[in-house]
This record gives sequence, structure tokens and C-alpha cells, in this order.
Amino acid sequence: MRRPLGIAVALLLLAGGGYAAFGLVGGDGHEEDAEVASAREPLTAFLAAWAKHDAAAAAGYTDTPDGAQSLLTSVLTNLKPSKTTIDDGEGRRQGEGKARFPFTVTMQIPGAGAVTWRSHAQVSDTSGTWKVEFTSPMIHPELSSGQTLALKSAGSRAQVLDAEGDPLRAESLVGTVDPVSGKGASGLEARYDDVLSGGRKASRSLVVADRQSGRAVKDLAETAAAEGRPVHTTIDPRVQKAAADALTGSDVHAAIVAIDPRNGHVLAAANRPGGFNRALEGRYPPGSVFKVVTAAALLEGGMTAGTPAPCPKFARVDGQRFENQKQFELPTGSTFADAFTQSCNTYFVDARDRLSDTDLRDTAQAFGIGGKWDVGTTTYDGSVPVTTSDNDKAAATIGQARVQASPLVMASVAATVKSGTFNQPVLVPDAVKERHRAPSELDAGVARELRELMRATVTSGSAHALKNLSGRPHAKTGTAEFGSGTPPRTHAWMIGFQGDSDLAWAVLLEDGGSGGADAGPVAQRFLSNLAR
Repeated sequence: MRRPLGIAVALLLLAGGGYAAFGLVGGDGHEEDAEVASAREPLTAFLAAWAKHDAAAAAGYTDTPDGAQSLLTSVLTNLKPSKTTIDDGEGRRQGEGKARFPFTVTMQIPGAGAVTWRSHAQVSDTSGTWKVEFTSPMIHPELSSGQTLALKSAGSRAQVLDAEGDPLRAESLVGTVDPVSGKGASGLEARYDDVLSGGRKASRSLVVADRQSGRAVKDLAETAAAEGRPVHTTIDPRVQKAAADALTGSDVHAAIVAIDPRNGHVLAAANRPGGFNRALEGRYPPGSVFKVVTAAALLEGGMTAGTPAPCPKFARVDGQRFENQKQFELPTGSTFADAFTQSCNTYFVDARDRLSDTDLRDTAQAFGIGGKWDVGTTTYDGSVPVTTSDNDKAAATIGQARVQASPLVMASVAATVKSGTFNQPVLVPDAVKERHRAPSELDAGVARELRELMRATVTSGSAHALKNLSGRPHAKTGTAEFGSGTPPRTHAWMIGFQGDSDLAWAVLLEDGGSGGADAGPVAQRFLSNLAR
């Protein structure tokens, strides 16, 4: 018959904020043998300290304090119980100077619920002092020397996979799993937790583990296997690796996104450092890479590549001065093609009079910007508001003011130029219910002219870092101002696509300098990695 320890019940406040309930001795009228009662005293103290999660204090009542403290510390560290309750039973003499006591341990373990086991403790009189005999099976009957208790994921949590069916190697996309609860904590692991886990609530189970290797050697709980299903993404592992390797060594926060223009499949989304998925969720002024959209609006309005395009050092709008990077100017007789390929801010600012307050918003919609994208993960889908003043419109023409985009959005802009049609990006096809459809189509002639302009930007313009690469790259550079510093700090951008393959991409360096000088070499490394 089990008897509660002691003559009262104590609630012991734990450092972690929980309580350990511990029964001390029961008064059922039964008079305990005097020797057994003496042996019970150190056991009571040992179990009380264990229930209080004080391994050092508990170990002091044993015959092998170092070994007891080491194992108890290992068990408590591995299981992290929020509450421990221990009840003992009736002791029995085992010969002269020996007594044996049964006890029951119940631990509340996050992610595993209430876990209970029964064990026995032998207490011996050594030189006039009663000590609890420490052995591994005393802590749990299934333990042997060199083993400990640990937790493992209950059932089989499925994995996030790449397009080839292998585990996806992209930390910022995959996300993390909480080590205590076993639930997805961020990224795709969090978004698809029910799918990956099979919907299990208690996702951890108790095991015996080897203390040296940490390998589970025996399951201590029978749990139904979780019927988790993998989450399939469109990420191409070769493209993802090329993007990640291109960012290696970057001393600023950076991202690369790659898309298949034919279907919008996201082929790569690399971030450095990991953590925040700036590739898909970041909100930035796009700067001059947005001139692809502005150019489309101007071409729709009758502009041609050969239209004269003055490009002075400065342009002034209601007292606000706009300037070209490093205050360059183009010679007399320059054309719209020259202004685009050399990224002349002042021409685009002065061309604002050709645009209505809604033109940039409407043209951006043909590229899908500002719609609600169903990608299969969290994304920022861009914003191009209706302009509200001359200054607002002037800044918007060069991707400043209230214009914002993510690297995913700008990669999609390049993909739209390549294919001639907006195909909403997709990362997890099985989860997409309805893709966003652009309310208007990009004119075929405009798309053709944009392709020519972006190719010329590589062969004779600001994207010359890609000039000697194979694959006929097309590109646009961007240097986007942000903040209120003097001079202003800048994000570096480059977007583009390959003329000879189905690949569109965007490179962003946060606070990274210039599009041509800084983002260009990163784009060059990315495309060179793919060519190997």
C-alpha cells in the first residue's frame, strides 16, 4: 500500500515559477518500525529536494553525491519539468541496517504532458548515518549506468522539401521548431505546423538516452505516430545554393530572389544573415530599379527609345532638388534609351509631366504590384500609391517617396518583362488557392522595348558588371535613398533576367551602397555560380 511521505503536505515554490507538491508522511494510525522510520528521514529529504528540482541538495542525502547530482542534473536539464510530484509508499526492512521504499514520480513536461513512473530506493545505515543508495535505476527503473532520460519528437514530423524532394536547405524559409514544445516556431515550420506534425498536441515523448552520444536507446512511452505530411516547395536546390554562395562574405544584410518567369515558381530566396526573411517580406524603396515600371508607363504614353532625353546634373521641383548619382550628366542629344541604361534620375523626374497621378499606380498593377499575392508563405507585395503632389510624383518616378517593394516583387517585375505577362510568384503550390491576376496586361510592344533597354543596360550601361557573362543577361540597377542622413544612406539593387534561360532575379544589399558598383558584383557571382 502506498503511503504519502511525512505528516503534512508542503508546496515548494520553484525558481521557474511553478510548484512541486511533495507528501511528507501519512498518518493512518500505522506505527512504523523504528529502524524504517529512521531510514525514511534521508529519503524524505532526498525526494523533497528532487521535487524542488535541486539536484545538489538531493545528492547530499545519497552515498554517491557526485554521481547522483550529475544524473539528476542531466534529467532535469533534458526534461525541463514545470512541476514535479513525488509520493512514497510503505517501507520495509531488508536486513540489518537496510530499508527499501517504493515511490512514484509525476512530472509535468512541456510538450509531453504528465509523465509518471514508479521506482524504489534502498536506504542503508553506513557508520551510523542513513544514506540513500544511489543507482541509475533508482532514478528510473529503465536506466542503466551511463544513461539518462531525455525527450524526442513524438511520431514523425515531416520535413519541408525542395523541388527535387530533398530537405530544403534555406534557414530563413524553413524556419525553426521550438525544442521544448516541438511546434513550428517560425517560417514554413510554423505556417504548416499542423501539416508537418500531423496535428499532434503533445509532440514529445520520454526516452532513455546514452549520456555520451545523446542517442535514444529506448522509448518509454507508447505514442501513436504522427501522420505528418511533407511540405513541397518550388525551390531549386542548385539555384538556391548559387544565391546563398553569392551572399557569402557580405558584410551587410542582403537577399537574392530568383523566379521562373514562365510560371512564377520561386527558385531561390537567400538571406544573409538568416532569421528575418527579407527576400520575401522586406519593405524597401526600390530606387532606380523601379524605373522599369516608370519606363513602361512612359512607353505606353508614346515615348520611344529614340525620344530625346536631356539629362542635366540637377532637377528642381517646388524647391526640392533631385540629382543623379555623383551628379553625372549626359551629353546633348541623349535619348530615352540613354537615360534608362545610364539610370538618369533627372530625366525621369522631369518626365513626370507626361504622367497622370494614377499612371504609375496603374502601370505597377500590370506587374502585379499592390495586389494580394497567395504565394504559400508570408510576403510583402509592394505598394505604389496614387501620387498626391508634384514632388510626390517626381520622387515616385525614381522609386522613392512612398513607393515600396520587396526583393520578391522586384524579381517579379523582371520576370514580367521577360515573359510579357505577370505570373504571380508561388513557393508552396499545394497551398495556393487563388493566384492574384493583374487587372491589366503589359502591352506586348512595351515589353519588347523594355527587354531591349534592359539588355542595353548590361552591354553599354550601369549594369556592365554582367557584360561578359554568358546567358545574355538583361538588368537594371538601383540605388535607393533612405533615412534622413546627409548624405543619405542607400540600399543597392540590381534586378534582371537571363535571355537564354527561364530565370529572373533580384539582388538587394541593405545600406549597401550603389546598384552598379555594389549589387552588380553580387549579381555577377550569382550568375557565374549557376554557369558552373
